[in-house]
Amino acid sequence: MIFQTLFECMDFSCWLFFGFVLLLLADVFRNWRPSNFPPGPWAVPFLGNIFTGVDYKTMQKEYGPVFSVHRGSQRMVFVSGYKMVKEALVNQLDSFVERPVIPLFHVVSKGLGISLSNGYLWRKQRLFANTHLHYFGDGQKSLENYIQMESNFLCEAFKEEQGRPFNTHYLLTNAVSNVISSVLFAHRFEYSDSTFRKVLELDNKTIMLSGSAQAQLFDAFPGLMKYLPGPHQTVHANYAEILNFLKKEIEKHQEEWNPEDPRDYIDVYLSEIEKKKEDPQAGFNIDTLLICTIDLIEAGTETAAITLRWGLIFMIHHPDIQEKVQAEIDRVIGQSRQPTLADRPDLPYTEAVIHEIQRMGNIVPLGFPKMASKDTTLGGYFIPKGTATIMVLSSVLFDKNEWETPDTFNPGHFLDSKGQFRRRDAFLPFSAGKRVCLGEHLARMELFLFFTSLLQRFTFCPVPGEMPSLEGVLGFTQSPQEFRLLAVPR
Repeated sequence: MIFQTLFECMDFSCWLFFGFVLLLLADVFRNWRPSNFPPGPWAVPFLGNIFTGVDYKTMQKEYGPVFSVHRGSQRMVFVSGYKMVKEALVNQLDSFVERPVIPLFHVVSKGLGISLSNGYLWRKQRLFANTHLHYFGDGQKSLENYIQMESNFLCEAFKEEQGRPFNTHYLLTNAVSNVISSVLFAHRFEYSDSTFRKVLELDNKTIMLSGSAQAQLFDAFPGLMKYLPGPHQTVHANYAEILNFLKKEIEKHQEEWNPEDPRDYIDVYLSEIEKKKEDPQAGFNIDTLLICTIDLIEAGTETAAITLRWGLIFMIHHPDIQEKVQAEIDRVIGQSRQPTLADRPDLPYTEAVIHEIQRMGNIVPLGFPKMASKDTTLGGYFIPKGTATIMVLSSVLFDKNEWETPDTFNPGHFLDSKGQFRRRDAFLPFSAGKRVCLGEHLARMELFLFFTSLLQRFTFCPVPGEMPSLEGVLGFTQSPQEFRLLAVPR
């Protein structure tokens, strides 16, 4: 009787308030911090820490190397510093091997491909890609040949500028992408190809937008945001155009396919589809091939191309280091032949400079999201299975306990007392463990051969009054601000 009277007295505003309180309580209980869960800042109900402007360096100082935040109603754990990142990715090799569902990208990938898949499908797709990317055709030698050939095209394009100011952005991106394109499609794209240039521009814009706070709202509230305007709509529209371009390449391969004479990755994948018909869980089909292709293009393009752009900026800012690199190249290789991978051991200073460019460039500051694949303990804290985790790679590359001068461009970080190249355990620009960047092997080859070829043939200088900025632009990756330079033939 009492409840009936109470209900009859409640108007619409009371019911609205009552509903809000119920939702608030549900959110509080759903996100109640588990026992011994990593600490973190107070989160706004429903929204989490999205609008609090939290600085992760500040949180590391306040809460330690393992801390948590909320994105919407999802708990996320951040792992920072070399010691804890190594513990998570290397010492606990199987604890953080899965990917969480990232709504912004899941609309496109649908859990297929290599980068965002999990379980049996991921293992089979990654193994196939590793085998046929690293050892396609004549093996590593063919990859080296692809890069050397493209280095020639790139240097000729730089030479055509005749020492005038120009922007290297899409020349470098096109050159790097042509290497993986040669492996995937058995052909490269001319720098004047407007269709491929548009694909590169769409992908670059997508990668920058996907790291923005506005786009990440989609990850927090996908059900709501899919009906609203915003950068997430541009991300999805751009990917649709890129996928349409790739579909045409795959369809052309299907028409010309000869299983007895595979020309490239797509041809070999088409053969694998036939072989794996009895194993549908492995995911070998045209839909997965499409997503694998875009995964490989992005893995084989963005990180290396952005790193080369950073490399030219650092050489402009440090002409003394540029001169030392050129002197070493002249002494070991000279001007009569192209650099080869066999020269790498004889160019320790150049190798050290390339590694320092990668460290200071800090291309993927937050790595790519992972997920606890089982209940685990990290840094003394309990992390339940299914918890999204972020490995803060920038905190490793600038860890004051691991680097002598972490905030200074210093090739000496990678040289021993005798001037020989030395590896550093805290050098993790490609992440580590089972989810290490798929393009690492190719990127290392590209960075060495492209960088040495460019420094062998040109001296890079600033345009008067236009010194390139050392402040990066943060999207999903951290890339340089647009800049022009002078490439003076040597």
